[in-house]
Amino acid sequence: MLAHNLSVVAPELVLAVFAMAALMWGAYSRRRDPSSTILWASVAILVLAGLFVGFQPEGARTAFDDSFISDGFARFAKVVILFGAAAALAMSGEYLKRTEMLKFEYPVLIVFSVIGMMTMVSAMDLIVLYMGLELQSLSLYVVAAFRRDSLRSTEAGLKYFVLGALSSGLLLYGASLTYGYSGTTAFAGISQAVGEGPLSLGLIFGLVFLAAGIAFKVSAAPFHMWTPDVYEGSPTPVTAFFATAPKAAAAAMFARLLYDAFGGAVSEWQQILAFLSVASMFLGAVAAIGQRNIKRLMAYSSIGHMGYALMGLAAGTEQGAQALLIYIAIYVTMNVGVFAFILNMQRDGKPVTDIGALGLYSRVEPARAAALAVLLFSLAGVPPLVGFFGKFYVLMAAVDAGLIWLAVAGAVASVIGAFYYLRIVYLMYFGEAAPPLEGAMPAMHWALLGGSALAMVLGVVNLFGVETLAASAAATLVQ
Repeated sequence: MLAHNLSVVAPELVLAVFAMAALMWGAYSRRRDPSSTILWASVAILVLAGLFVGFQPEGARTAFDDSFISDGFARFAKVVILFGAAAALAMSGEYLKRTEMLKFEYPVLIVFSVIGMMTMVSAMDLIVLYMGLELQSLSLYVVAAFRRDSLRSTEAGLKYFVLGALSSGLLLYGASLTYGYSGTTAFAGISQAVGEGPLSLGLIFGLVFLAAGIAFKVSAAPFHMWTPDVYEGSPTPVTAFFATAPKAAAAAMFARLLYDAFGGAVSEWQQILAFLSVASMFLGAVAAIGQRNIKRLMAYSSIGHMGYALMGLAAGTEQGAQALLIYIAIYVTMNVGVFAFILNMQRDGKPVTDIGALGLYSRVEPARAAALAVLLFSLAGVPPLVGFFGKFYVLMAAVDAGLIWLAVAGAVASVIGAFYYLRIVYLMYFGEAAPPLEGAMPAMHWALLGGSALAMVLGVVNLFGVETLAASAAATLVQ
């Protein structure tokens, strides 16, 4: 039995052993600083774990009395998380060296947070879910304040910690109510209690508090208040990480909780998710218009995009789960490319975040400008780029589920939100000339920027098979 349990959690176990070994190595190494070696070793182990998870045989396997599951849905989400984290970590190395912030603790904390994310998406028990969530959160609190000599970074970490503690309290209160009225913390037991008859008031309140706690993690409005300040104040590599893997993990965890534990109460949680979706889409679209700082702009962009992801989830169908998975895979890919560009915005050796600095940038670096323009058009959902198909799938899921008003609201919000993406493209090609940005882009950043842009163009053929994989993964969740 123990051997079977360990085989199911093998990817998480290997990452945990690696992280602890790397921590000991960094703390007790008497040779030259091992930070760079640990960073690239972490990237390698994340990629290898992603390949291992991706090529695991089909079928669901459970461990620890069915409190942990490895099925198609979890594997799909884990692959997105692992490769997103590996990409964010790989492109942070050069920046951290340049700014003299490279410490061995950084990649170790990233790996620990990824273990928490993988646990979240495989959780089949509220206690396991909370353990994974807190492992992720505690690591992210530290990396948000990683630049100790920066007041803004310290402020970002403190804000994230305080508001994160509040969200954890909400989630725990919801979990306690759910346990009190269902008699169990296991998703299967909760699902049985939900399906026995009309949903009790206690379970409804438990569901509401659980949804509120998780909505904070995906930065869905009105629980978004931490996102702009943390994105702006955190070191740019940390912001890049926040915008990729944690978003995918939290969205997948949300789907796992709702479909597996509260699958018999779709009509109740559909209203909650529809509200979160509409609020997030419109707040992200409108609030980003006045932003001049590109990191704050991307923060509001993430809020809006999580609104679209939640639209797929609000459908409450297998098609909606598939649309959610497709959307987060495309969203992570787009953000990796955009942040590979942002990490190289500098002048006089200092980072630049004002979008005005991109005035007529296409004349200085036409290839970089073209790649960024493709990614921005894709983020805006302009056809025929892949970003359009991400929105198309969630809109169709909403329409087929009878949520036509939600799909219409999403289309309107998409039109409004296109403005601030296209404004950056306008500045790069037709705006007022600004002092040129400097610095050669490292090969790794070029590969991520160019690769993401090419994926947005070439993926229109068949989405690189992501649609089929997401359909298979969603089928294992909705049974």
